[in-house]
Parts: sequence; C-alpha cells; structure tokens
Amino acid sequence: MTRATTVRAVLAAAVLLVSVFITLTMSPRLGLDLQGGTRMVLQAKDSDTAKADRESTEHTLEVLRRRIDSLGVTEPTLTRSGEDRIIVELPDVQDPRKAAEVIGKTAQLSFHAVQGPGTPNEPKPGDKDAQDGKKSGDKAAQDGKKSDGGRTLPDEQGRPLALGPSRLSGAGVKDATAAFDGQQGAGWTVSLDFHKKAGRDWTELTGEAACHPAQDDRRRVAIVLDDRIISSPQVSPSVGCGVGLPSGSTQITGSFSADEARELALLIKGGALPLPVEIVEQRTVGPTLGAAAIDASARAALIGAAATALFITLVYRLFGALAAVALAAYGLISYAALVGLGVTLTLPGLAGFVLAIGMAVDANVLVFERAREEHAQHPGRTLRSSLTAGFRNAWSAVADSNVTTLIAAGLLFFLGSGPVKGFGVTLAIGVIASMFSALVIARALTEIAARSRFVSDYRGINGIATPGRVRTWLSRRDLRPMRHPRRWLLISTALVVVAVLGIVVRGVNLGVEFTGGRLVEYSTSKPVDVERARTVLADAGFGDAEVTTAGAGDLSVRTGKIDNNQEHALRSALAAEGGETTKVRDELIGPSLGDELRRNALIALGIAVLVQLAYLAARFRWTFAVGSVAALVHDVIILVGAFAWLGRTVDGIFLAALLTVIGYSVNDSVVVFDRVRELWAKARRVPVATIADRAVLQTVPRTVNTGMGALFILTALAVLGGDSLADFALALLIGICVGTYSSVMTAVPAALVLERSSKAPPPARKRSSGRKSGTVRARRDPLDNGARV
Repeated sequence: MTRATTVRAVLAAAVLLVSVFITLTMSPRLGLDLQGGTRMVLQAKDSDTAKADRESTEHTLEVLRRRIDSLGVTEPTLTRSGEDRIIVELPDVQDPRKAAEVIGKTAQLSFHAVQGPGTPNEPKPGDKDAQDGKKSGDKAAQDGKKSDGGRTLPDEQGRPLALGPSRLSGAGVKDATAAFDGQQGAGWTVSLDFHKKAGRDWTELTGEAACHPAQDDRRRVAIVLDDRIISSPQVSPSVGCGVGLPSGSTQITGSFSADEARELALLIKGGALPLPVEIVEQRTVGPTLGAAAIDASARAALIGAAATALFITLVYRLFGALAAVALAAYGLISYAALVGLGVTLTLPGLAGFVLAIGMAVDANVLVFERAREEHAQHPGRTLRSSLTAGFRNAWSAVADSNVTTLIAAGLLFFLGSGPVKGFGVTLAIGVIASMFSALVIARALTEIAARSRFVSDYRGINGIATPGRVRTWLSRRDLRPMRHPRRWLLISTALVVVAVLGIVVRGVNLGVEFTGGRLVEYSTSKPVDVERARTVLADAGFGDAEVTTAGAGDLSVRTGKIDNNQEHALRSALAAEGGETTKVRDELIGPSLGDELRRNALIALGIAVLVQLAYLAARFRWTFAVGSVAALVHDVIILVGAFAWLGRTVDGIFLAALLTVIGYSVNDSVVVFDRVRELWAKARRVPVATIADRAVLQTVPRTVNTGMGALFILTALAVLGGDSLADFALALLIGICVGTYSSVMTAVPAALVLERSSKAPPPARKRSSGRKSGTVRARRDPLDNGARV
C-alpha cells in the first residue's frame, strides 16, 4: 500500500473504533416527539414595571424552573430562545393542564392586611357562577372587585374579604417549604423565610394584625396570587400586638394535605414573575406514537439501506459492495456523532438520518462513474490509476454538491423551529459523515482491492473496467437532448402552470403551525364515525371543530385556540361516545406565533434561493447560476402545487422537506454544470449546446444511480414510516423526481438560452501541475515506473 492509502486506512479504523465505543457506552438523547411528553413555548410580555428583555426573561426562567422542579417532573428542560421566549420541555407529561396552570400564572404575589368581611356580589338565580360558586368563587370577586377604595376577594372557602393595599410582594420571599410537623400535631405546614427588608415588613404586617381579637377577620393576613387568595391564615394568639412574627419562624398551619402544602409552598416560593408569560405554542406527544415512529423508521432504514446496498453492488460489482460496507460505516459514524455531540434526536431528525443513508452513496457514484470514463478513455491504464483519476476528477462536483446541501441544512437550523432544527442538524452531520465514508473509507477499501491482480484482470468483477449498461446504451445513439432547449422550457412552464392552478383553485392547506389554533389526535376504544364525532363536538359547544380520520381509526380534531380545560371538555365529549379516549398528539399554536412562523417560512425560502444563487454565481458562470435557481424555483412551485392538488397539509415538516429538495435540486444541477464547464474548457470553439449534450449524457448514469438510492429509502419511509412521516416522505419523493428532471431539462436549457445573449468567454482550461516551459507531461501512476516495451 502507498503511504496515502495507509493513512486513510488508519484514520478510518480510528474513527470507527471511536464510533463503536460511543455507540456502546452512550444513549441517544430523544426529543419529546419520540419519547413522549409536552413542549411549551412561553412568550414573555412587558409589564408596568419591567421590559421583556434578555435579563428579565432569564430571571423569569429561573422562577419557572423552581416551580417545575417542585412538580416532580423527571428531567425537565428550560431554555431561553431569543430575547423574550422560554422553551419548556416536560418528558412523560401527557396532561399538561396542571403544568400549564402553574407555569402560566403571572404569579403577581402580594401580602395584604384584611380589613374585614367584604360585600358579596349577589349572583342572579340560575347563574352558572351561583351553581359553581363554591368551586370557582364569584366572578366579579375573582376579577378583584373594588370595595371602599380597596379590593374584595373570596378566601379559600369562598367568603369575601376586604383587603388593604399590598404591603410586600413575592419578590421578598426567600424560601417557602412544606413539612410535616408530627411533634406538635400540626400536620402539614408551610414555613416562610423572607429577605431582610421584606422580613421587617412582614413583622410589621403581622404585628398590626395581632392587635385584633382572635377569630376576627382583621387578625388574618391574605396571601394573594393573581387576584386570588391562596391562603389567609390567622395570626397566632401567642403573638402580641405590635410584636409580629420574625421572618425565619413564620409557619402557616391548617388542614393541609401533603399535595396542598407542597402546592402552597410552590406558589409562594415561586414568587412574582418579573414578567407575565403567555403560552404561544404547546405540543404533546403520547409515548406510543414516539415508540411507533422509532420502530417504523428503524425498519425503513434497514430495508432502504439494504435495497440501496444491493443496487450499488449490482451496478458496480465488487467496488459497489465495498461502497456498501462504507455505507454501513457511515451509518455508525453519523449515529455516534449525533450521540457524542448530545444532539436531540427528533422525529424529523430521525427521518433526516434515514434519508442521508440514501444520499450518502452520491459521492461514491460520482467517483465510480468518473473512474469508468477514465478507464474507457485510457484502456492501457491500470485499474488503480483509473480509480485515482476518478477520485481526482469527481472532487469538485462532490465538494460543490455537498456544500449546497450544507447550505440547506444551515437554513433549516437557523430559520426552522422546534423539531425542524433537529432535521437540519442530522442532515448536516449526515453530509459530513458521508463525505468521510466516501473519500476516506471507501477510497481506502477500493484502493486496497485495486492492487489485487485478480480484481484487475477480471473486468466483470471490479465494476470499473466495464462502462455500464446505461452508458453503453447512450453511447450507441447520437442523442442531442439540448438541440431545442426552448421546448423543454415550455414543458417546464406547463408543469408550473398546472401547479399554480392547484394553488389557486384548491388552495394551500396550511397546517395549524402556520395558521394558529389547536390540532389534537385521539384514539378511542370504540370506533367513532367522523360525522358522529362532529355532531357530538357541536353539541358540546365546539361547532367550529374540523374532524378527520388519522391513522388506524384515530380521530384528528382541529379547532381555534382553546385552552387545556376546553381541550379536556372536548376529550370528555368524545369519551362519552367512543369509550376510553387517549390523546395521541396535541399541538397548540397561538395566532401571533402562527403568523410569525408563516412569515419565517417565506423568508427561509427567499434566503435559500438567494444564498444558492450567490454560491453558484461565485463557483460557476452567472448563466449557470440563474439556470440552477430557475430549476429550484420550478421545483418549489410544483411541490407546493402537488400538495395543493392532493389536499395534503403544508406545515413545518413540509418546509423541511422543501428546503431539502432545494439542496438536492441544486446538487444535481451542480454535477451537470461542473461537467459542462470541464468539457467546454477543453473544447472552447465547440458550440455550448453541443457541449451541454455531451455533459448531460455523461452525467445521466450518475443522476439515475444516485436518485435510485434516495428513492429506495424514501419509498421505505413512505410505506413503513406511518402517518408521522408519510407526508414528509411523499414531499421528498415528489421533490426528488421533479428535481432530477429539472436539473437537466430546466436548468440546462435555461442556461443555454441565457448564453445566447451572454458575451462572457468560455471557461479557461485548468493548468496541469506538470506544465513547465511550455511542455505538458502526463501524470504518472504511482505504481508505474515508466518502463515500456
């Protein structure tokens, strides 16, 4: 082996050993859409005393963290997003009502002196509040009725109390703990501790209350949270008038249960949030849905990867089998990278990991096709020399095509939201790992095999010495596909018109992510007809609910923005008809966030087009760049139009597929234009249309073979991936088929039409490193000593 081959082999072995170690010793970090749980996005808002900036949002996050820790949720995650948003992830929480109630409280906590009994607001007979008064209190009182210049609020038993002004806020609370007092028989109690100045205010407040007789309402202190009295304890008879309770020895007693005491301590300790918060996004995924998605994706990955490996083995024989081994190594390396870097694996991310397996063969196909060309043009060369030339000549196309895919992955990460970011990360890792597997592992394996006399002598074994059936068929025919480029542009225009008609006539079915509202999927123990479900929900007060089927007999209900209590009522209505009803998936998007996500999606598409145009213009001629961008715009319109005609939902997952299709379309165009540039530089006097014909025919085998690898994976995802990945796989299937067509039949004709008006000279031929004093020397094979007979 040469030194370079040895270095590649050692590097590949080292990376594989590290990957095996990480795989065996570390577990993947699953997102909530795979392990089940609830994800909330909270929007901080300006208050009268604070602005929603980075500092106050961080303070709010810490207060929320203390509250959630007290809920007993396993490994909750809270992170700040941007200047004024907080992302809360609660694993295994399927009913988020309790968490949302605690998290969503603005928690404006204050302590008041009680001035005496308040004046009740008498409800009308038959009023709902009168029937439920004991549970919810009088509505006017809950809103904080003014009484004699003060506030009147119901206490824990619903009795109205007249309160004085706030004497101290929750910001002064240092700690609040719940404990069981078994020695004095007080049961569960809540102990309070205040900061220094707040402690003095508390002592003064309780000292004033102690001046009133026992059992007098004025001897009570009201603790108010969000205009609701959560506790109004009497000051102990042992406390003297004007003496008050010191900060560290304050203890609230009562007939508390353990849960009640912990909740009271939690609310008091949480204190006042620096900013009020609003839940603008909430997603809940049941554990069975995530487990089913993992199983389905694993099956799709295995079947798709096996089909891809079998295909490239049949096409490229021994070298194809070695590329399949490198493909397996790619899967191990990319998985280890995801685990080692601590990347959260989401459902779209899992799909991206599976998809990248099919796209990972692209570099190998490019190299092997170039090696076939070199061997056909120079039959006297050794097999290893042709292989080396294939890797050298394919490098520019491999680099450019992978850079365009990395651009798409970067846009997904920076402009996507939620799980879509995970797709961008896994796609980027997959691209880098695929380049390593193709350019290091596969190259080391094929170079070692090429040294074997048996492999070199038997042309039908190695897969490089024979040109291949597609290339042979094309070479026997004098095809000129680019003779009339305007005809292809007319066909592409017709396809775009059909797509636009679908968008105009059928309309785009925007998902709840872009429109705002709530989408909940339920599984019932007894079958429920869709029409019957609509009737039941309409009778329950949800007349605007859209009910459709989802999965194997599940029901999907889409409504406007409803809170968690209303969702519970909706589920109860379905349960009355369908028996035990389980929530499989739940998505709540606020209208403001929906507008923002829709706007960001359009911005992402615009930036994707501009970035790809800038990169291609820098790497190629401007005519080539415009042709490629025209093809990707063609692909975007057709894909959106296809989903409009099919009535499929356009959501964040669709956006991820769309940006991936953009990267794939540009990837294919780059390969064709790279060949046009190379051939045109060698024959500058030949018309560019003739050059384009040759380039298209030479790159067709690569386009077909690469597309087949991706289609195997996507077909497996579409068939086996279940409802969660069906639309994603369908979008990519349509996009890749359309992108394969447009990269040749739209991008190249558009560039040819533009070249007719371009005055730029043909590209210059690359200078060989062997050029010296006007003499060109051919590059010698490292194994060739130069001897001839």
